[in-house]
Amino acid sequence: MSNQEDLSLISKELMFKEPYYGFYIMSLNKIWDGRMVPTAGVCKNGINYQLAINPAFWESLSAPHKTGLLKHELLHIAFGHLTTFSFFSDKALANVAMDMEINQYIDKEYLPEGGIDIDDYDDLNLDRKAGCRYYYDKLKKFQDKKNQNGTCGNQPMDNLLDNIASGNIPDHSTWEEFENMPEAEKKLIDKQANKVLQQIKDQTLKARGTVPGEIDGVIVIEEVMPSKFDWRGYIRRFTGVSTKVYTKKIRRKENRRFEDNPGLKIKMKQHMLLAIDTSGSVSDNELKEFMNEIKHIHKAGVDITIIQCDTKINSIKAYNGKNELEINGRGGTEFDPVLEYFNNNLKKYTSLVYFTDGEGYPRIKPKGNMLWVLSEQSYMNEELPGKVIKLEL
Repeated sequence: MSNQEDLSLISKELMFKEPYYGFYIMSLNKIWDGRMVPTAGVCKNGINYQLAINPAFWESLSAPHKTGLLKHELLHIAFGHLTTFSFFSDKALANVAMDMEINQYIDKEYLPEGGIDIDDYDDLNLDRKAGCRYYYDKLKKFQDKKNQNGTCGNQPMDNLLDNIASGNIPDHSTWEEFENMPEAEKKLIDKQANKVLQQIKDQTLKARGTVPGEIDGVIVIEEVMPSKFDWRGYIRRFTGVSTKVYTKKIRRKENRRFEDNPGLKIKMKQHMLLAIDTSGSVSDNELKEFMNEIKHIHKAGVDITIIQCDTKINSIKAYNGKNELEINGRGGTEFDPVLEYFNNNLKKYTSLVYFTDGEGYPRIKPKGNMLWVLSEQSYMNEELPGKVIKLEL
């Protein structure tokens, strides 16, 4: 059996087990090149992605590990790692942080030998399914402590840091072409990737398959609870230029200019941008908590646009007041895409309210009215620019 035939067989098996990833790998262009990559990796193909595989490496893997390899590379694309890799100054640490993030979504039996497994560092009490920025910052602290004291206090982590320092870990060499890429080109690639992801989602649902929770899901609030914040007071304080003027004809008031015509009632209405952090570190319970607050904002009589973002903006849609919301994302955490969008659309929105667990550090500062809303179970993040509140009864 040739490598290509073996790959097709593994892809079909993945289709039965996890249809979404099966459709995904079958739609992706694949190339076999032992000189280009020592193992396997995703690389650029025009404005699309493609998978490069070293034939010798592929042949060395067991069937389950081949399945894990394919899913691993697909998750890098879905989580937007290739176009956000340049945000990190230490690329070796970023390599490990991104692998640490996505390998949690792969069954252990599928992880190839040497694959980063967060369970190997149980004593460190690392958060599960947090964004790669969280793992990067943790690794940096462990690295600084080890450099200062000779050990970070955890032998498995010391071993991992030694391997990182010696270059004895799989790298993402095929991502180098993204490092100096213009932001406009990155955005074009992200847009195309999102289009492909949506097509695969539609294809999966038509085949009566399920879309994995790390990619997509629907949050439903069964019962609307009392609000944990005075949204009417907040809205009154932040009425700005981004208001719509509504006119309504009424009979109770005589029109002073035209005696036979009805009067007009003029009402100002705000348009708020509500951002939801849909990274993997935000739990479904936190998302329900956010949705409950959004319901109360809607009841206060404002126009709402909801923007969802993990490492990139995944959705921008008007909110219609329903008790459910289709969630897009579940990758890492980056606040900057939303802040950049808000700064470029200041005339459109009265203010930005960002619902998050606070696990991130923005580099862009908002130029308009903004409020950070942290979930009840989160910790206060003092590095967020502007006003920050925590949802507590």
